[in-house]
Amino acid sequence: MALWGRLAVCALRLWGPGGGRRPVSFSARVSGVLGNGGSSKEKLALQDVAELIRARAFQRVVVMVGAGISTPSGIPDFRSPGSGFYSNLQQYDIPYPEAIFELSFFFHNPKPFFSLAKKLYPGNCRPNIIHYFLRLLHDKGQLLRLYTQNIDGLERESGVPASKLVEAHGSFASATCTVCRRTAPGEDFWADVLEDRVPRCSVCSGITKPDIVFFGEPLPERFLLHVVDFPMADLLLILGTSLQVEPFASLSEAVRSSVPRLLMNRDMVEPLAWRPRSKDVVQLGDLVHSVEKLVELLGWTEEMKDLVQRETRKHSGGD
Repeated sequence: MALWGRLAVCALRLWGPGGGRRPVSFSARVSGVLGNGGSSKEKLALQDVAELIRARAFQRVVVMVGAGISTPSGIPDFRSPGSGFYSNLQQYDIPYPEAIFELSFFFHNPKPFFSLAKKLYPGNCRPNIIHYFLRLLHDKGQLLRLYTQNIDGLERESGVPASKLVEAHGSFASATCTVCRRTAPGEDFWADVLEDRVPRCSVCSGITKPDIVFFGEPLPERFLLHVVDFPMADLLLILGTSLQVEPFASLSEAVRSSVPRLLMNRDMVEPLAWRPRSKDVVQLGDLVHSVEKLVELLGWTEEMKDLVQRETRKHSGGD
């Protein structure tokens, strides 16, 4: 109970006391599906979710994302046969693919990991329309929290503030000495990585490791926000993740049963296939096309174009 109490206080500090909602009217179909207009056997569709977002019926949207949102930016996912990271790690001289994220192997031979890290250097890849859709959701005041499994930092790069992010597997935004636990300046860490040197602590010469979660390591403390975020959510978006890695995958079950869950992914995922709910909405196929369709249904197409153009000019030094 003490933990719940502390997290509730934390939530109030982060979000403020909130406020009431103005009454909104929906189409007869949406009202029926939600139970506002009598009993309906119709299921929600993507256009219904768009109508509810546009009408601001959803004010506490929680989002779960995985590697699939970053593949359009040129970053491979981990598990796709043939194209994923794990299928293309032979060049790194490791005994098996997962070893590159195991502490025991890292301390034995850290060079393969830092060679991989060099490819993930912030700036090598840019956010895409999926990241900017999440940015728009924040700009409109409807994003409660974005939970990401990704370590590429593109959510931050798109302009989603750190206060709205839970980077469940950590990120390259910070680094720590594995011996004395001193925090290392990011510019020093990346200077070594880009020159193919193993980063070392300036105080004790221990190996400096970015603050991403290796196998067997605890998740960041911010991950505990899920115990207040998910029960508060009024919409759950699940984008570009296979929901195979725990404990992240189980969060899809943590919203109330009355809360719609919108899955946008290349393939169906086991938690929603095995334990479907009446208000689930599933949009399978190319994720960029699916997000573009949702943006169009929301009437945000021009805003999206303007945002992408502004951010592109900013990154290219045009502003």
